[in-house]
Amino acid sequence: MEVPVIDCDPATRSDADVARDIDAALRNVGFMAVRNLGVSPDRIRELFATARQFFEGSDELKQRCAYAAASENFGYQGLGQESLDPSRPADLKETFTMRNLLAESVGANRWPSAEFSESVSVFFREALAAAQRLQRLLALALEMPSEYFVDLHNGENITLRLLHYPAVSSSMVNAEQMGAGAHTDYGMLTLLFQDAVGGLQVQSENGDWHDVPPRPDAIVINSGDLLERWSNGRYRSTLHRVLPQQRSVERYSVALFVDPDSDTLVEALDSCVTEGEPARFPPITAGEHVQAKIEATHHA
Repeated sequence: MEVPVIDCDPATRSDADVARDIDAALRNVGFMAVRNLGVSPDRIRELFATARQFFEGSDELKQRCAYAAASENFGYQGLGQESLDPSRPADLKETFTMRNLLAESVGANRWPSAEFSESVSVFFREALAAAQRLQRLLALALEMPSEYFVDLHNGENITLRLLHYPAVSSSMVNAEQMGAGAHTDYGMLTLLFQDAVGGLQVQSENGDWHDVPPRPDAIVINSGDLLERWSNGRYRSTLHRVLPQQRSVERYSVALFVDPDSDTLVEALDSCVTEGEPARFPPITAGEHVQAKIEATHHA
């Protein structure tokens, strides 16, 4: 199960060609590695430096920025405070989560620093523009108006997350414990920026797990539950996980979760329903689905 690599360079490839490749990747794997999407390498390096500085900081600073509630979905969470697979032991990762970043709904005292806030905000704007380009390409693939998905993603549930997987000894790890437990993503799309340390795996349809090697020149992108519903199962919301870091090396990554506004009613698009392929999923609001999934990961 190989994750396809897709070049999105508009100077050399038409939107129609790129949309066709994206369609095939999400049909067959649910994951792809995308080049030339418009997020500059310098911007990515700057954000990883910001993340490293925060995660190497004091416990006092981290607790000042602590995650308060799933309804807010903002702040720091330490090791064992989230279970992406609620049936398994808690994840061996620490995170800083920022939902609806540009709304400035969180007080300055909840941020690590003004410099941290500025760094993540600048990156968010660039990554969001890349995500909107993907949404327009998917609209083309699904025979929808160009701005269909963009107009349903105004930021309410779009979330940027910094992740740190510290090196752990084998004695610390439960046999069923992961860096990030097996899960599907909740919304439309996820853009994942990785360092050079591996650990991400995706599950094939026969249940086997396959490594997704980090590529310095590509963003890993996957379709989520709500895109699977919109496409009537045409695109896969694929189970994936991150292995615990038991090789004396830590791992950093950054994820942008592109989830629709809460009142968006998600149901199969007309272009994905036929007489022989009726709608497979009942309609659901994006807020109802996303919030239930977030809350489930914190019950432990």
